[in-house]
Amino acid sequence: MTRAVWLTDIHLNFLKPVQIDKFYQLVRASRPNYVLISGDIGEAPQLQWYMQQLESRLPFPIYFVLGNHDYYGASFADVHTLTKGIVSRSQRLHWLTTSGVVELAPDVGLIGHEGWADGRAGDYFTSKVLLSDYLAIRDFVGLDEMQRFKLLNQLGDEAARYIHEWLPKALDKYPQVILLTHVPPFTEACWHEGGISDQEWLPHFVCQAAGEAMVQVMADYPDRQLTVLCGHSHGQGSVQVRDNLRVLTGGAEYGKPQVQQVFEF
Repeated sequence: MTRAVWLTDIHLNFLKPVQIDKFYQLVRASRPNYVLISGDIGEAPQLQWYMQQLESRLPFPIYFVLGNHDYYGASFADVHTLTKGIVSRSQRLHWLTTSGVVELAPDVGLIGHEGWADGRAGDYFTSKVLLSDYLAIRDFVGLDEMQRFKLLNQLGDEAARYIHEWLPKALDKYPQVILLTHVPPFTEACWHEGGISDQEWLPHFVCQAAGEAMVQVMADYPDRQLTVLCGHSHGQGSVQVRDNLRVLTGGAEYGKPQVQQVFEF
């Protein structure tokens, strides 16, 4: 029996040392063979420290994607370079965006990509929401509304290209696939405080291009199953998008990281 523990939006930078100790104890008590993290580990200036701490405190293979907060205080390029360096020196840390298809069990494969809210869900041009992302991530600083919209579109399209390339490869080999991502790929999966986010927030919390790519690919694999694990909105929920496509969104609260779910294969 293989056990995979799913974590998301753990925001280690909000924790005191005693809280971090308790959190790692909680994860170890789940007796995982693998740890899956769907983003928002910390913030860029301390990301290397947190990743090294994860590796030293959790003696299991750790597969992760990054979240929007992981880029705070830096640029996309800087964080990607940093992350590649971290995993190249590690025995247990694996950045899924560059890992291809991973086998969790003989019939279960794993892939992952950050995704990014691409502005296409909801009503971007009437939304008054100004996320901290747009002030704390260098690529967004100084952009006007249209420039930001174009960058969001580009980031969503990048996630969609990844899905079109790697999801079929995983499905060709495994009857069950887990796709780890940070941003909900469907409006129906964008849970917050017990409901679905509204038109103001959806542009900043859904990667519509990724969702469309998933639906297109899964239509060609009706006898295969895809489970998507995401976070970002801090609201817990589950949605069956189609018979062979289910999305689980992890709940989160700053300062109180939790084990979302333990999967057994």
